Amino acid sequence: MADSILLVTGTSSGIGLATAVEAARRGFRVVATMRDTGKAGPLREAAAVAGVEVDVQPLDVTDQESIDACLAYVRSTYGGLDALVNNAGAGHLGTIEVESVAAVRAVMEVNFFGVVATTKAALPLLRERGGRLLTVTSVGGVVGQPFNEAYCAAKFAVEGFMESLTPVAASLGVRVTVVEPGAVRTEFVASVQAQEALPVAGTPYAPLLDAYLVRTAAAFDPSAAQTAEGVAEVIVATLLDPAPAARVQTSEAARRFAGVKLSDLDGAHVQHVTAHWVAGD
Repeated sequence: MADSILLVTGTSSGIGLATAVEAARRGFRVVATMRDTGKAGPLREAAAVAGVEVDVQPLDVTDQESIDACLAYVRSTYGGLDALVNNAGAGHLGTIEVESVAAVRAVMEVNFFGVVATTKAALPLLRERGGRLLTVTSVGGVVGQPFNEAYCAAKFAVEGFMESLTPVAASLGVRVTVVEPGAVRTEFVASVQAQEALPVAGTPYAPLLDAYLVRTAAAFDPSAAQTAEGVAEVIVATLLDPAPAARVQTSEAARRFAGVKLSDLDGAHVQHVTAHWVAGD
């Protein structure tokens, strides 16, 4: 993969950082992007430890000028693009009665429209080389989860967008894959921080949220959750796969959880499972 150019979004931490380093280790020439390159220290340090180099560039997926500038840089510097990993996104906890519609729109802007805009800008380059388009979604893009209404809505939208794009892109030589992690150790802290501003105290939602957080803390415990490095290994293996699947889960736990929905035609099983998340049992 020494001549393959890979662009990864959201590489300042977590899955994006681990993917950039793992891909470089496997031979990709990696353009590692993030909204604020002043936060590139952990990525540069991880790359140095791994003995690889990555090209750190600014990219804000909610800013069209930033997207266009980054893709223009890739074309002018490397002559083209072989693969894009849409990873940039943000967690969010909330429920609609106690949060604003503006907050929901903001979640969609980052997690859905950011993917759409970056994909649109990259497709001409990917078509030229018969490239790969890989998007990190979530099992939350398959199974709706309590207090994740906006986040799951955005991830559902990404899944629908990519599933619909897949046959169209394939007819022009671009393979499309969505990668669905389950609980990953790097993500829960951000979700809890988002929750701190959720005004549920004194409302009927307070005990439901408490029960949800107890259950979710257990799922994201280091002994149970997957590492970002584990997810990155799956992502890079998928990029290297000559015939990748359209949908890939990153762990056995993620496969089981996604299977709850994909084999649940009337939705009853999903509701049975997630109802317990807020019941405190």
